[in-house]
Amino acid sequence: MPPTHQSRGHLLRVLGVGFGLSVIIGNTIGAGIFRTPGTIAEHLPNVWLFLAVWIVGGVYALLGAISYAELGAMIPRAGGQYAFARYALGDYAGFIVGWSDWLSTCGSTAAVALVIGTFSVALFPSLGGILAVKGIACAIAIFFGLLQWRGILLGSTAQNITSLIKALAFVVLIVAAFAIGKGGAFTHPPAATGLVGWGLLAGIILSLQSAIYTYDGWYGVIYFSEEVTNPGKDIPRSMIGGVFTIIAIYVLVNVALLYVMPMSQLVGKDFAVGEAATVIFGQHGDAIFRWLTIASMLSTINACHLMSNRTMFALSRDGLFLKQAAGVNQGGTPEIALLLSVIGSLVFIWFGETFERVITVVAFFFVANYTLSFISLFLLRKREPQKERPYRAWGYPWTTGVALVGSVLFLAGAIASDTINSLWALGLLAASYPVFWLVRR
Repeated sequence: MPPTHQSRGHLLRVLGVGFGLSVIIGNTIGAGIFRTPGTIAEHLPNVWLFLAVWIVGGVYALLGAISYAELGAMIPRAGGQYAFARYALGDYAGFIVGWSDWLSTCGSTAAVALVIGTFSVALFPSLGGILAVKGIACAIAIFFGLLQWRGILLGSTAQNITSLIKALAFVVLIVAAFAIGKGGAFTHPPAATGLVGWGLLAGIILSLQSAIYTYDGWYGVIYFSEEVTNPGKDIPRSMIGGVFTIIAIYVLVNVALLYVMPMSQLVGKDFAVGEAATVIFGQHGDAIFRWLTIASMLSTINACHLMSNRTMFALSRDGLFLKQAAGVNQGGTPEIALLLSVIGSLVFIWFGETFERVITVVAFFFVANYTLSFISLFLLRKREPQKERPYRAWGYPWTTGVALVGSVLFLAGAIASDTINSLWALGLLAASYPVFWLVRR
């Protein structure tokens, strides 16, 4: 039976667990899994330490998902982390979280689209140089924008299909690795890391930072809480099921890499998966790897567009941006918010060099938003104990507490390792209040 559409001007409550899983997979599994294994292997060139980092990063994402699931089921409003921060901490906290989230999502769209453009030109050199790369990136961003403009049903269908293609592509890579590999790093005894004491601790912290960044995206479904048919049940199922799926894919991909290559060949490689593809598929490996990457990135762009326009819609509906951006067409798409989000991603694509610092600075708020969401859960448990909670975070307060401590430590590590951009972020935070005041006026 087809879903019943609501009247013009409203988001449509038509999404289920399948979409929740697909948007989490599509949003999470991006360029990071191609780049990060080489970085982690460089910090920790030991098979078991290397794999342990991926498992610990997955546990952190799972703890976060358990807490976010309670917030998403309790506050079924569009906008993701923005909705939590505004409800629990007020308009100003919501303003900061919403705008930093929107900017970083537009920047992510641009970064992923540029990867597609770069790899497309590498596959077909006759297309040209940097202008062709940017042209392809813009075309991809516009294409998915037009597709979503037709409505959430078409946008969600595209998300389901592209995420399925992504998952199948990784399954093929994993199966091929185990079928062709001969043991790789597992045939050698564990290598000494050469690090002890503080050096080893620093290597673990840096590796965990990389892994957690790669797991980022596990919360994708919360942007659509207002559109999920049964948020009390479907959001927890989507989040926890999605995180377990991503952990399985990431751990198996990294085991597969180690099964076809010695650790020394993995260390420091920008595209470790590309190295593995060359080992597995020989002279065709590079082309297969690039096609695999392009296929994987499509679902990420679709997911980023879907999420960014929901954040812009929520900001506008709550009076923190233009009221026109709160309009929704008959297909259930916030069309002005979508247009602004597509334009934002195009600006990042064309002026990426100029906005590189903006992306880096906004990334400072990336874990800060996690932190505020975990604090919101603690605050709401104390302030509104009687509020209906269709799902209650398993293991609270310990699971949420561990996730909060992990976020604070992660944030401290980011400040210590990138002090200059952290200071820019703090300056941006200080300057945000006058902007917030003007917007409210």
